[in-house]
Amino acid sequence: MAREAPPSTPTDPMERWNDALTALQLLQIDPHGFGGVCLRAPHGPVRERWLQALAGLGIALVKVPGSVDSERLLGGIDLAHTLQTGQLHLQAGLLQQADQGLVCLPMAERLSPALLAPLVQALEQGQVLPTRHNAAPTITRFGVVALDESLPDEPGVGAALAERLGVWLDLNELSPSDIHAAWQGNSESDGLQIRLSPGALARAREQLPQVQASDEHMQALCAAALGLGIGSLRVPSLALRVACGHAALNGRSTLDADDLGFAARCVLAPRATQWPAEPSAQEAEPATQEDAKPPPELPEPPDSADQTPESESEKDQDQDPGPPPEQNAEPSAEDLQEMMVAAALASLPPHMLDALMTRQGAASHNTSGRSGQTRAGSQRGRPLPPRPGRPGGQARLHVLATLRAAAPKQRLRQTHSTGRVAIRAEDFHIQRYQQRASSCLILALDASGSAALQRLAEAKGAVELLLQQSYARRDSVCIVAFRGAQAQLLLPMTRSLVRAKRAMTGLPGGGGTPLALALKMAHEQAAQLQRQGVTPILVVLSDGRANVTLQGLGGRAQAQLDAQSWGQQWRANGHRALWIDTSMHPDAQAQQLAATMGASYLPMPQVQSQRMAHAIERVRSPQA
Repeated sequence: MAREAPPSTPTDPMERWNDALTALQLLQIDPHGFGGVCLRAPHGPVRERWLQALAGLGIALVKVPGSVDSERLLGGIDLAHTLQTGQLHLQAGLLQQADQGLVCLPMAERLSPALLAPLVQALEQGQVLPTRHNAAPTITRFGVVALDESLPDEPGVGAALAERLGVWLDLNELSPSDIHAAWQGNSESDGLQIRLSPGALARAREQLPQVQASDEHMQALCAAALGLGIGSLRVPSLALRVACGHAALNGRSTLDADDLGFAARCVLAPRATQWPAEPSAQEAEPATQEDAKPPPELPEPPDSADQTPESESEKDQDQDPGPPPEQNAEPSAEDLQEMMVAAALASLPPHMLDALMTRQGAASHNTSGRSGQTRAGSQRGRPLPPRPGRPGGQARLHVLATLRAAAPKQRLRQTHSTGRVAIRAEDFHIQRYQQRASSCLILALDASGSAALQRLAEAKGAVELLLQQSYARRDSVCIVAFRGAQAQLLLPMTRSLVRAKRAMTGLPGGGGTPLALALKMAHEQAAQLQRQGVTPILVVLSDGRANVTLQGLGGRAQAQLDAQSWGQQWRANGHRALWIDTSMHPDAQAQQLAATMGASYLPMPQVQSQRMAHAIERVRSPQA
């Protein structure tokens, strides 16, 4: 039976808010068992209500700002006390203060990789605290509440951290009026009613290790995750942990449909990368053939006249008087999977399919992003952790890091107490900064064929939207048009909206499709931009049916080979790309070319400027 289409509207706001409150109660029962919560919501009254309830849980909550350094996060040497006393003194880090509690990360989408790496390692394995005098090391365990304030066209929380957070919540579409009913009739306005009583909390924590999950439950979780395109084995494990916590919260010792449904909505659905496939005709064909076979011959029943009422009553007494088998039958793994997939699809927001499809083709080795490639420097940019090195030239000495490196060695270096700090060349640390290059969007527009005028008209609107969105980021746009037997650089790199409109106005349409020439010109423009320190991003708007070779001659087979060759060169350079298929019936040619280029693929038979602009913005994201 074919699966029903997902709803076109998101789930009930009250249901989403209730799931968010249930996640708070799960944090009370098991603060670090399922990693934590990733909350995607803007700064506003809805998020403040949720954070007020979080603060009232009675759990240790430590806020970690994005400007914190690794030593303050993990702990290390107390430099002031060490220099004052001449002995090594250690200070506790923020993660140590959050032991058996929670770490709150405001604006988690902006955390630097230098801060995310030790945080993810401590979340995965626990932080081993430094000790003295050969004492046994202790391990800190904590959960994470990551607050994601990114816009829809911006990258969210880092993939390494988000993968380890069990519950994902999205409160972007909620308004204060949507959650007002949940707080009516309660005199307290700080959300403390979400906090479990000491007795209920103790019972739930005692019940959690006793919750049992059958093989059918675990099989259904893994099958549902696989059907939604989730490839990580960590996700079904987190979903099982969340489902067990939900069962313990409700006083159950075994999982039921409500527990699995909550795990499907809050763990599996936000991570979905594809729609579940419908049952294929090949799978249904054997069953149909078996049904078509004639039934085996059965022995003839005895004559009804020979069967007396007494024998019928004796047979009724011999039969088991229990309930029908349908009432006692446990749901199979397939039934549980169908239920979980349906719950996950019901919670997916609209237009999720476009976002998922544009992310599938992104190559993992690509380094270009929305803000351009990162470059390490020593003069300006975002500060990076200092590293050992020799000051001189453009490298500046990092005084504080140098003193930190020299402090533990003072008693070994000073034979007589002189009151001065002994610094050696091995203690020198230099300052480092990270600079981001601007990016340029190369639009390769197919101006051939009868539908070229419509595509170009929609492309004009998309270019205008892109220029407006990229003005604040100092990004630029370059347009390459191809038709007939040549490719033309219609617009060099620019941020001028007037020049873009003027160049697009007089572009004619019709003729052949010299796709290889367009990819060659885009490759040359990308090489030139990269020499200037600009990150190129290619967007191809074409049906992929090349019929003009590099020499400008006809020949569909050779034209496809030439296009494949230049697509491989683009992928070898590691740049991002997006292929928007404009054909009425998308075929394998455009998909194959997109795969060769390492580009994301998005079929769009009727080009829509707003939709295309959103798809391009998703490809701009470093995590797309």
